[in-house]
Amino acid sequence: MKFENLRVVMTGASRDFGRALAIGFAHLGAEVYVSARTVEAAERTRTEVLGAARDRIHAFGCDLSDPAEIRAFARQVGEHTDRVDLLVNNGARWLDGMELEEASDAQIVETIESTAGGTVLMVKHFLPLLRLSSRPDIVNMVAVQGMGGGGAPAVHEAFYAAKSAQAGFADILSRRLRPSGVRVFSLFPPDFATSDPRSAEWEGIGRDTGEIPCPDEKLTTQALFECIAYAVEQPRDCYIRSFHFEPR
Repeated sequence: MKFENLRVVMTGASRDFGRALAIGFAHLGAEVYVSARTVEAAERTRTEVLGAARDRIHAFGCDLSDPAEIRAFARQVGEHTDRVDLLVNNGARWLDGMELEEASDAQIVETIESTAGGTVLMVKHFLPLLRLSSRPDIVNMVAVQGMGGGGAPAVHEAFYAAKSAQAGFADILSRRLRPSGVRVFSLFPPDFATSDPRSAEWEGIGRDTGEIPCPDEKLTTQALFECIAYAVEQPRDCYIRSFHFEPR
């Protein structure tokens, strides 16, 4: 299988993109250690996987706004595997575009802590396991909200600030970890269509068929997954800092 024995750690895997990534990697042979805010939510992703791939998904609870839970997650994964080959920072606490003053202080702090602080602490506590890999990679799902001038109206200012901090961290991290062989790359997609790797929808309308996509057709989950897979498969002297996608 394409990623047989690849050890993948992924946050925010209970739904949408994180769930699809976890299932996709498991079906390609990877051992996937997934987390969600509760272990029950992460376990739902595991139970929805079909066939032998189900045994390659391991579920954990981890609130990314709680440093103690991140430390515990890293310790628990270390009890299951002697290394991590790929860390995917996908988890983030969404805060919609209500007026700035309408969000509570607790909501704002939790959004920033889980999205920006959680990414920093995940890298910090999983670096020892990543350094034991012969092919360590870190992926950050930043999204368009982390780009200067790219905030969508439906996004709260605190979420935009958190994503911008995450993007800045990813940039300096890439520079500083490169000499040690740990590659860091980030994805900056606009809004995209989430689909299930087990369904025909995963293939996307018009993909690999020679058809011209509809102008209003959204970027697909499969396209983002393939970008990550492509970057991970590249020779170790190939560093892809980021993938930027133009909205349609």
